[in-house]
Amino acid sequence: MLSRIQFAFTISFHILFPAFTIGLANWIMVLEALWLRTGRDVYRMLSEFWTKIFAISFGMGVVSGIVMSYQFGTNWSRWSDITGNVLGPLIQYEVVTAFFLEAAFLGILLFGRNRVPRGMHFFAALMVALGTIISSFWILSSNSWLHTPAGFEIRDGRFFVTSWWEVVFNPSFPYRLAHMVTAAFLTTSFVIAGISGWYILRGQFAEYTRISYRMALGMIAVLAPLQILLGDLHGLKTMEMQPAKIAAMEGHWEGGEGAPLILFAWPDMEAEENHFEIGIPYLSSLILTHELNGKVPGLKQFAPQDRPYVPIVFWTFRIMVGIGFLMLFVGLGFLFLTWRRQLFEARWFQWITVATTPIGFIAIIAGWFTTEIGRQPWMVQGLVRTADGVTPSLTTAGALTSLGAFLVTYALIFTAGTYYILRLLQIGPRPSYEDLEPHAVADVGRPKRPMSLPDERIEPAE
Repeated sequence: MLSRIQFAFTISFHILFPAFTIGLANWIMVLEALWLRTGRDVYRMLSEFWTKIFAISFGMGVVSGIVMSYQFGTNWSRWSDITGNVLGPLIQYEVVTAFFLEAAFLGILLFGRNRVPRGMHFFAALMVALGTIISSFWILSSNSWLHTPAGFEIRDGRFFVTSWWEVVFNPSFPYRLAHMVTAAFLTTSFVIAGISGWYILRGQFAEYTRISYRMALGMIAVLAPLQILLGDLHGLKTMEMQPAKIAAMEGHWEGGEGAPLILFAWPDMEAEENHFEIGIPYLSSLILTHELNGKVPGLKQFAPQDRPYVPIVFWTFRIMVGIGFLMLFVGLGFLFLTWRRQLFEARWFQWITVATTPIGFIAIIAGWFTTEIGRQPWMVQGLVRTADGVTPSLTTAGALTSLGAFLVTYALIFTAGTYYILRLLQIGPRPSYEDLEPHAVADVGRPKRPMSLPDERIEPAE
């Protein structure tokens, strides 16, 4: 249990940064493309501003991600031994094809602005953005394989690949990839919209923030309804491949035909029933089977030891879905205000965008909990139990010590990174020092190092 808590903590912390940087890298790539095509400095300034935030987030994601690979050996060595022939190459492919690609061009993106041609700088941004998508591809392929294993055979208690195509493109992978990448783009869009809305409310950087505000909200208006559709398709595949998870998500104990959509309840695993249940008749069957009297699974169809922990799965699923519809309403609000030509006058809507800045992160964590806790007690669905994957020699004291160390270390990393990002947000999108006339240097200050904050003001000579 301590190993599970430790891995849940580290991966929940880590996933926040890739979820943000996937969308942010592609946002920067779009800004670079617009600057290359139009030559307008506003796009360059926005790109420079968000590239600094990307660099910090990317670094924090790398640091927190390295730890997880060590846990495969320290805490889950039996799991690594059983599944290593399948998952080891997949994770290595992610390093070789994605991480190396990002590392090769990240330096040009961060420090090559005035050192390489515009086209080369755009190409670097494109490669970094492509690297984040490729990374998502391999990581989600390996994770999806744990949920819907395919293309393997078991010999002497270990998995061996019989078809790499079936391993990589396992049944749940396409739905999970589309759902997660869209979630990442939405997360970034809400951050950009929220920060831009804050600047607009304060009357700062209007030339820049009006563009980013409109672009981010436009992306939300497109992606929010798409994400609801992708979630529905993913749910239908989950019911086919992991019916116990769906039963826990929906809170159904009996299952059967004409099942209600349970809006609120308190699942009781010992009594095998829900307390304080409020539901809408037939709606769950309609959503899951597209028929009013469609048959849905119930938790009692599975042995108690094969059921996930229902309360967490039930509630995190509702948090995720609720945020999804909130995102949809924000997108519809943008379309309405754009139609009325009141987008930049509606302060109430700008406050809404500020308040919804973090909801993408919350939805991703809730969805991740739903997905992974819903898979329990299986480490590889239906084949390997989580309890059988833990390192045999691991002691309670050792697991507790490492968990405590991670809590302290990650708190320090997160605090430092957040402080630095907030400093950058306080400064806002400003022209680079190299682009200013000498008399204008005092307006922005001079950074002491590349990527450092301009923490001192240099007054021009009399």
